[in-house]
This record gives sequence, C-alpha cells and structure tokens, in this order.
Amino acid sequence: MNRTIQVDGVNIFYREAGAPDAPAILLMHGFPTSSHMFRNLIPLLATKYRVIAPDMPGFGFTEVPAERNYEYTFDNLARTMEAFLQAIELDKFALYVFDYGAPVGLRLAAAKPERITALISQNGNAYLEGLSDGWTPMRKHWADPNEENTNVMRGFLTPEATKWQYTHGVADPASVAPESYTLDSALMARPGNIDIQLELFYDYRKNLELYPVFQEFFRKAQVPTLAIWGKNDPFFTPPGAEAYRRDNPNAIVQLLDTGHFALETHVEAIGKAIHALLD
Repeated sequence: MNRTIQVDGVNIFYREAGAPDAPAILLMHGFPTSSHMFRNLIPLLATKYRVIAPDMPGFGFTEVPAERNYEYTFDNLARTMEAFLQAIELDKFALYVFDYGAPVGLRLAAAKPERITALISQNGNAYLEGLSDGWTPMRKHWADPNEENTNVMRGFLTPEATKWQYTHGVADPASVAPESYTLDSALMARPGNIDIQLELFYDYRKNLELYPVFQEFFRKAQVPTLAIWGKNDPFFTPPGAEAYRRDNPNAIVQLLDTGHFALETHVEAIGKAIHALLD
C-alpha cells in the first residue's frame, strides 16, 4: 500500500505492507534512491511483519513545499523521520538501515534505544574503517567546499554515476533492473534537487562525528544485529561490517558477492537472513 502523510510541514510518501498488528520493521533507504529500493524485499518480510518504508525529504516521492524552507541536514532528516514515526504511532520496531539511512536511522535509535527490537545494517556504515578511498573527493569537499571541489561532487549526481553505483561490483550488471537507477536519475533531475544533494554531501561530515554515539547505542542496547554487506561496495567496505562485532560480539556478519545495492541481486538471501535474525 502506498500512502502519504503530512508531518513536520512535509508530505511524506511511504510504503506499508503486512498485518497492522504484526511486529514492525522500519526500512530506511539511502542515496540516491528511495523506498523503491525495497520493492522486492517488502513482500518477503510482509508475510510475518508490518513493514514500513518512508521516502526521506529530498528523495523519492516525498514532497517538501517551497514555503517550508527546509534545511537539508541529516539532523533535520532525522527530526522529520521522528515526527513521521510519532504520526503513524510506531513506537517499537526492528530497524533496517542502508547508506544514508544509517546516519538517519541510528540517530533515531540512539535517541530512543528502548524502541529498537533489532538492527539490520545493509551497507549502512557506522565505523571509520568502513570508509573506502572512494571518499577522498568528499573529504576534500568537506575541507574546502570551493567551486572546484563542489563541481567534482556534482559528478556523483549524473545518470552515469547513479547507474555505476548500482552495477559496480555486480557479477552480471545486466541482472540489475534498469528501472532502479533510471527512476533514481529521473527524480534526481527534478528542479532544485541537485542543490539539495550537494547540501547533504557537505553535511555528511557531521555523521562521522556521531559514530561514537551510534557505537554507544550498539554497546548498551545489544539488540539482535545483522550486518549484511555487499562486499564489493566501492564506498563502504567489509571492515565496516566486521566492526559491528566490536561493540556487539553477538552481531551476525554476512558478506555477499555483490555491490552497494545488494538488494538488486541478493534480495532472497537478505530476506532469509532477516527472518532468521528476527525468529
């Protein structure tokens, strides 16, 4: 079921499936995609769980009115998602985080750890050692957001770059459904969206400062945890998955022979691993 709800002055689009009274799973998407990335996972989980997947502001089909004057930071994305959870009265859930969904979702978890029943991190980084050399241009941009460095970052927002994120590290790139990166590129091309993404690129530096806060949540909460990773991810490397065991020795780490968007090629394996964790 596709739904829209107005919270925090934003029209949040979200997908929901499963019995309303079943245990809940919140799916948090990453860059440059939306809840569409979960289109094949949701039916696999909805057999036993209430599954909710929102589009964050700046992504997918969520609409932010111009008069809202929204400031695109990860703190604000988390505030809007918190308002969303309150509006739909979701007060206990397993949390699935991916890419940008990790710093947003883990802000929510660290703020109210008692509501998190389990954690699934699919290429959702929370440790410095998980950042590859692919972050070098971003780090240069953080250090000096001049025109030259900003233009380099614009290169990550092209249709070619989006397709590359989906197909890099995949054994057979033709196995990736073209509607995935094509939809992302179309939504990225909406008026003003490039500037939104550049704002988030620059703000991402603050997520690294919060890694100790996220790690404290892992240590104290000790919720059932699955770090399931596309091991050929050019941005978030396997050491970032392995590091989850440092703060939660019982964390399950599973590496898949695929890239960043592991759901495109290994959705059944990921769905099976989530069911095993939650069972």
